Amino acid sequence: MAHLRSRRTRAIALPAGLALTASLGFLPAGAATAAPADDAPAAVSADGPALSYVVNVDGGRSAVAKVKRAVARAGGTVVIAYDRIGVIVVHSQNPDFAGQMRTVKHVASAGATRTNPLVPQRDDAIDAEQPLTAEQAEAAAARATDDQDPLEPLQWDLPAIKADKAHQRSLGSSKVTVAVLDSGIDDTHPDIAQNFDRRASANCVSGVPVTENDAWRPAAGESDHGMHVAGTIAAAKNGFGVTGVAPGVKVSSLKVANPDGFFYTEAVLCGFMWAADHGADVTNNSYYVDPWLYNCKADEDQKALVETLTRATRYAERKGVVNVASAGNSRTDLTSGEVTDTTSPNDTTPVTRVVSPLECPDIPAMLPGVVTVSATGAKGLKSSYSNYGHGVVDIAAPGGDSTAFQPPDAPATSGLILSTTFRGGHTWSYKAGTSMAAPHVAGVAALIKSKHPYLPAAGVKALLYAQADDRACTNPYDINGDGTVDAVCEGGKGRNGFYGAGMVDALDAVRW
Repeated sequence: MAHLRSRRTRAIALPAGLALTASLGFLPAGAATAAPADDAPAAVSADGPALSYVVNVDGGRSAVAKVKRAVARAGGTVVIAYDRIGVIVVHSQNPDFAGQMRTVKHVASAGATRTNPLVPQRDDAIDAEQPLTAEQAEAAAARATDDQDPLEPLQWDLPAIKADKAHQRSLGSSKVTVAVLDSGIDDTHPDIAQNFDRRASANCVSGVPVTENDAWRPAAGESDHGMHVAGTIAAAKNGFGVTGVAPGVKVSSLKVANPDGFFYTEAVLCGFMWAADHGADVTNNSYYVDPWLYNCKADEDQKALVETLTRATRYAERKGVVNVASAGNSRTDLTSGEVTDTTSPNDTTPVTRVVSPLECPDIPAMLPGVVTVSATGAKGLKSSYSNYGHGVVDIAAPGGDSTAFQPPDAPATSGLILSTTFRGGHTWSYKAGTSMAAPHVAGVAALIKSKHPYLPAAGVKALLYAQADDRACTNPYDINGDGTVDAVCEGGKGRNGFYGAGMVDALDAVRW
């Protein structure tokens, strides 16, 4: 498997292959570069490809109204406007639409959200997924105690964060909802059904929320990534299947991946805004925003995408939402001086570019205020694939690793993470990745919110970090034992590049 190209697929199976991601330092929103014109130029072309754009507006609702008129004059059609954060989603066939909008008064930035709106040029198949076999399920059920769900003995990740002990005190509150921004959730799965929040669910793929006909569900043939994430967060403790980190809280589905597996800015924007306005307490974000692996402020389009989602995540946090995101799976030190990207844009023809982590972030993971999560394996070490970086990674959680590198203690048999899927019926499968680590943190954040329902997002994050179990740097780090150091951890026991503030702790979340 090509290492950098596969960064899109957050869920991976090991050791057959590792899907790779990268997450870089926060890029502040660029200053407005608008010229003082009230409207876009009158003469516009309409012979370009139909692309989607975001236009970021400064100056309040009256300014948004004026910019909408300029959008029309520049050959654009408003798809939806989020006036409260000054973001307009637009479709246009004017090849110079973004450039013309950048000259309009009150426009802070504008950019295309994609490079190919018609025929995506990549395969989003889940790499070497490992389904749970009937024999494994039967063996696990035979080992389960009276207070365990049948497959819980295979979930080494729960005792790794003391979730099993936490469940003896609290399962979490049904008044707390974690919004899963992902590929969709099948809410008919018996492990999910009783904890699913339909009211807070929507399909956001177009940038406009759709709730009719259970649009938040994945279609046949689409990824089960969102299903796996949802089960890790809140699979019910109901005598069936697996158990979630917070099996008493609700999950909602915000489908932001299109049928080809792309997570575009307008969809993710819609997801954050819908979550914030429909009572979500936590969002889980186990993806990066296409088509750019890194979004560089020197590029006007990429700068606009960062600004749009910065506004959206800040709005959500002001509304009380804790935003959790995976750090990425490319084994990259996110504080390194430069990174070579050979995968972007991933919806047309990628080019090779060397980028600065400090100027070109992965979004949403490295947006301000987002909780960035690295992955650990069954032995508590940084997973072989996990990104890292002192001051970038906030906290660590189980994401799984090759069983050969970090085998679990019996009765668990796989070093990967077991959770729900809809493939082949209401079943379960193993995956690994920082995608699997983030929902463990989202689940613990939900437990904290359950115990402290009036705590603002900043307070929940403060407790999340304070309660984490300190984890000292693992140096030397030679995960495969070949005599070569695979990564260098910087920082002290209380805060470092591999584990951030430490391993997330579910037990402290319910007793503090």
